[in-house]
Amino acid sequence: MKLSMRRSFLLLLTVLSVAAFPATAQQILPRSFGPWTAAEVSGAPPSVTAPLPEAPPAILAEYGLASTESANYSHAGGNASENMQATVFRMKDPTGGYGLYSYLRAPGMARADLSEHSSISQERALILLGNIVLDVRGHNLKARPDLKMLAGAVKPYAQAGPLPNLWQLLPAEGIVEGTDRYILGPQTLNQLFPVALGDSLGLSTGVEAELARYRSGRHEAVLLLADFPTPQLATQGLADLRKNFNVNGSSPAAASPALYAKRSLTLLAIVSGASSQAEASTLLNQVRSGTQLTWDEPTFRFKEPSIEVMILGTMIGTAVICGFMLIASLAFGGFRLLVKRAMPNRVFDRSDQLQVLQLGLSSKAINAEDFYGVGGPPAPDAPVDKNLPDRIALRIFR
Repeated sequence: MKLSMRRSFLLLLTVLSVAAFPATAQQILPRSFGPWTAAEVSGAPPSVTAPLPEAPPAILAEYGLASTESANYSHAGGNASENMQATVFRMKDPTGGYGLYSYLRAPGMARADLSEHSSISQERALILLGNIVLDVRGHNLKARPDLKMLAGAVKPYAQAGPLPNLWQLLPAEGIVEGTDRYILGPQTLNQLFPVALGDSLGLSTGVEAELARYRSGRHEAVLLLADFPTPQLATQGLADLRKNFNVNGSSPAAASPALYAKRSLTLLAIVSGASSQAEASTLLNQVRSGTQLTWDEPTFRFKEPSIEVMILGTMIGTAVICGFMLIASLAFGGFRLLVKRAMPNRVFDRSDQLQVLQLGLSSKAINAEDFYGVGGPPAPDAPVDKNLPDRIALRIFR
């Protein structure tokens, strides 16, 4: 009985330890950094509304929110007004992290050196670290160098990966600094774009978009770039847009505001808020797609030379071959003569390994002594058939 109770207690202790371990492992914000100490670090799953009134749960879900974590930090020698509140948004991948970072960034925030992508104002700092977005609220944040220590403590928990570069295709002339937004879903697009396009661009199927505001005369226009996987899908997206909205004057009687669009390979550029087609074209003509398509690869084109060139080439080739043969023959013959003079009957024309067959084609008499066996010339006292060569020669020419 005691053994059974002990086993049950150990099993319960193991289960509690395993359950508590993930909660500890998921903690991203440090308990303290520099002179700052957190009163309490609390986390929340993505189903719980994050402490961001400007980011509804539907938009956070489109960017792929995995979990949130927040903490209030107080300075050891400061008052309550100097406290900071830090919130961590852990996304599913760096793409969603960059999208949420661009969504939360306010136009008045300046670029900071806290990370590759970071912005700061006097009361807020946004830091992108892979798939983690660090949001810090407080007072006089620009004068606090301890933010780098906080970013360095959070960075080891971030997932590194490539970030979207669609913002690089936005025209630089006339852009309102800090208004570019990376969009991954129709909910975000409907909130940021003046015309409710819904999911007409196919953002729910993998199309990515980038949006920014531009100064156009006395008012502002909004430029939307939608990047499709193929040029055919971009063409189809433009055709669908013309059916449902007033695009380039396709439906002048439509209730929706006028839109101006242009396709460049896989990129579809849409302008809203322009007063005329000419004003919109000034902005659309600055958009260049970053995709390079090659329809026909360059091939080798054979050009037949003239008859004069062919004859001259043949003569030169023949002369080169003959010269090579002459040089090779002289070299081989000279080498053979040199070896025979230096080492007679040692390398070439060795009588002990030579067999000679005379056919008697000339008037020269057949010398029977020229016939040797494999084992060398016959011994001096060995009998030699003097008529054997004559009989062989006659048999051959019979």
